[in-house]
Amino acid sequence: MPWSSNNTFLVTVATDEGQMPAIYKPGRGERPLWDFPDGLYRREVAAYELCEALGWGFVPPTVELTDGPLGPGSLQLYVDADFEQHYFTLLEDAAHHPALKRMATFDALANNADRKGGHCLVDSDGRIWGIDHGLCFHVQQKLRTVIWDFAGEPLEDDDRGDVQQLLEDGLPDEVTRHLHDDETRALLHRARRLLDDPRLPEPRSDRPYPWPLV
Repeated sequence: MPWSSNNTFLVTVATDEGQMPAIYKPGRGERPLWDFPDGLYRREVAAYELCEALGWGFVPPTVELTDGPLGPGSLQLYVDADFEQHYFTLLEDAAHHPALKRMATFDALANNADRKGGHCLVDSDGRIWGIDHGLCFHVQQKLRTVIWDFAGEPLEDDDRGDVQQLLEDGLPDEVTRHLHDDETRALLHRARRLLDDPRLPEPRSDRPYPWPLV
């Protein structure tokens, strides 16, 4: 896939039932980062599992692949999207605002350090998807996102209820086994803090936006 900072491949997954396109991100193709440990692909899987645990369903199905052609990595269903669209164009249609606001809530929970505009996709059915979650779940506050248009607004009642239910049920093993223990504790702390002050966060640093923006 062009313009990816790490090795990212469009692949075909073939089974007895047919074929489908997917995105493969091998761990060996990750560029080392000073502030994130190796194995960003595991965070891709954790983000999907967290989104599913919340019942929000906007992260494409993602699994850990142990025997990929380039070694272990993540495998995510490819979204056949309109790639002329991104967050800033989707924001122009108020019908997309609930989905985008929910994505902002998710990013606050997951501590997403890289929500670019191009990480918000819309498919032919008008469904909004969020991709590229390798830079999530850090223990330190690192929220960098383009979705600040809802900052300070109260959480939607349904979203708040889903976060509350997640805390009551506990994080599923499918999430925690892909994270370090301190990252799991930090995730739970962010969820509690979000319920204590149920509003979307305001920018808290001098670098609230990722680069490039799209």
